[in-house]
Amino acid sequence: MAKLLEYNATLEARVDIAPGLAHFFVRPDEPPAEFPWFVAGQYCVIGLNNEAQPELGSVRRSMSIASSPHHRGAAEFYIRRVSTPESANPLTPQCFGLQAGARLYMRPVAAGKFTLPDTVGAGDPRVCIMVAAGTGLAPFVSMVREAIDAHPSRTPDLSRYAILHGVSRDNELGYRQELEGYVATLGLRYVPTVSRPAESPTWSGQTGRVENLFVAENLDRLATQVGVPAINPTTCTVLICGLQGTIGNTLTSLLHRGFVPDHRRIRTALGVPDEAPHTLFFEQYDTEPVVDIKTPASLAALHAAMQAGFSYLAALGAPGTSPA
Repeated sequence: MAKLLEYNATLEARVDIAPGLAHFFVRPDEPPAEFPWFVAGQYCVIGLNNEAQPELGSVRRSMSIASSPHHRGAAEFYIRRVSTPESANPLTPQCFGLQAGARLYMRPVAAGKFTLPDTVGAGDPRVCIMVAAGTGLAPFVSMVREAIDAHPSRTPDLSRYAILHGVSRDNELGYRQELEGYVATLGLRYVPTVSRPAESPTWSGQTGRVENLFVAENLDRLATQVGVPAINPTTCTVLICGLQGTIGNTLTSLLHRGFVPDHRRIRTALGVPDEAPHTLFFEQYDTEPVVDIKTPASLAALHAAMQAGFSYLAALGAPGTSPA
């Protein structure tokens, strides 16, 4: 018989915000010994035994944590039910069969390097543009909450954070009310966009996929929205979380502005000098490569865009950006 998980946590609450999209609040049996117990941007592994098909055993998946590291209650996860799973034993459909009080597995230790200290570095003065597709918003919500909770005695300034969130329909804009509150009170930059406006008749905001905000004709508008004179690595850094298309298209659009991805194989393929600092980081849900660096024609186009980006930065006088 397939090995089963020993449950060590309880689903304290589940808040559905749209069909197949919900906030899950999971409380471990043994609370963390110290706080903060993780770094914003990290993930935990959660898992379930397949009750409907016990012969399949158990399934575990990594899920980004949305709650603040300083929060002493249940850990929050932002989960979408995958409608066409690739696995014969998928986790998310089973998650949506759970109700408050259900038992599950949660690894008591968080992991991952998609954090501000491990990417842009703590204290970087540039605007940090956080690009999220769907539930890719979770780590960025955690980062904003961490910035608020880290110094409870003073009012934080969130003006160096810009969250761009793309969804299909406006009812899928999880955390919208919370983030809009931070815009009004703490200076957060927040740009939600809806790719299926015909299915959101009351939506009057920005439309299109979130990666479309980075196409050349939209960059000046985006610069105004995030509060910088121009979108380039001298003014901002970029973090992306979501699906392959969002990551790949955003990365490709920003190469000609000199953004260097933090990915060794991509850097090497694009001829990035060792001394060029990383300025674009991503957390990937899919297993497929985010850009095609194997096909000669695709690689040539990407390489040319990267070299054009270095020329652009050199013209601005940015140090260490001469084309290879």
